[in-house]
Amino acid sequence: MQPWSSVSVPGLPGRARPLHLFDTATGEVRPVGTGPQARMYVCGITPYDATHLGHAATYLAYDLVHRLWLDNGYDVHYVQNVTDIDDPLLERAEHDNEDWVVLGMRETALFREDMAALRVLPPHDFVGAVEAIPEIERAVAELLASGAAYRVDDEYPDVYFHKDATGRLGYESGYSLAEMNEVFPERGGDPQRPGKKDPLDALLWRMARPGEPSWDSEELGAGRPGWHLECSVIALNRLGMAFDLQGGGSDLAFPHHEFSAAHAEALTERHPFARHYSHTGMVGLDGQKMSKSKGNLVFVSRLRGDRVDPMAIRLALLGQHYRSDRSWTADLLTAGAARLARWRQAVTLDRGPEAETTLDRMRERLGDDLDTESALRAVDEWVEQALCGQGSDPRSPSLVRDAVDALLGVAL
Repeated sequence: MQPWSSVSVPGLPGRARPLHLFDTATGEVRPVGTGPQARMYVCGITPYDATHLGHAATYLAYDLVHRLWLDNGYDVHYVQNVTDIDDPLLERAEHDNEDWVVLGMRETALFREDMAALRVLPPHDFVGAVEAIPEIERAVAELLASGAAYRVDDEYPDVYFHKDATGRLGYESGYSLAEMNEVFPERGGDPQRPGKKDPLDALLWRMARPGEPSWDSEELGAGRPGWHLECSVIALNRLGMAFDLQGGGSDLAFPHHEFSAAHAEALTERHPFARHYSHTGMVGLDGQKMSKSKGNLVFVSRLRGDRVDPMAIRLALLGQHYRSDRSWTADLLTAGAARLARWRQAVTLDRGPEAETTLDRMRERLGDDLDTESALRAVDEWVEQALCGQGSDPRSPSLVRDAVDALLGVAL
């Protein structure tokens, strides 16, 4: 797949700050990516609907990671997948009486438009599950041959992964066995599937059923891939083991990231899959969880259609910490638009207070677990002084404009 178009990132003077990020696996804020190359995998969309603000908040968080690594002079290799074959996509297509391929292509195209509008830097590799199926087939065959996977004894002999194949299940998410069993069926698991050796065993290859899409495989038989292995294989074949960061929403910590890691570690007999696991908080609406079933999703494309400036959306989402569960309200967007207007006004001035301190504070706060709230306040303080006529440095407005662009991704 082709990613969306990129934007130029201004170079900044002074000393960059190394990034420290909360690691779900250790429960600590610690350094992530030490250069000269930084490797990141962020789980992509299942394109059965448009990009909502929960998606946007996640991709903005890892866009900041990308930008901070660039500020440090690193060569960033960023990979993102698209789950363009899975049950939610097929179910939505059937519900709407639509071809699942057309649905997936349309929503993926809309996602690209939304990311470009928000100025999210694109991944180096943007890979659909469908195009990776030959790689996934080989991985399933290897896991079967090693004994890490098995077939159920059934009319449809699907292939499953032994949850204890690596002996480390739970290290990434920190979930107890009881917690795993509780959330597994809520997050795509099938604990009641007859023939499984353990309710938590994860699907690797679903054998073809009548009326379902499938792909021929000499070794496995016609079928389609399970969800978790898709990310294991795409990441492994492009980044290798022990890459710097795996990211996604907090609802992916288990089972998705846990099994993605377990599959890769079983395939390679190496540990860890990623050196750092990072998760963003959930975004609700007016105090309620945002979900399709509740009909309260706020879509980026709809806001853009209402002529909301994407930079106001970006500032509104960056106004709260990436790891916090938060609620989207109209007031947040109003505040984001007001902040954007003041910042744009300030950088048009022909002079202002010195800005090197502002840049240093932005780098310091963003480098400490993406403290966007404090970074935005640092810019606010410079803006207030500039609009009050303080300062005489003719270079400072352009430096603030470049810093906001390079580090926060906001075009002024």
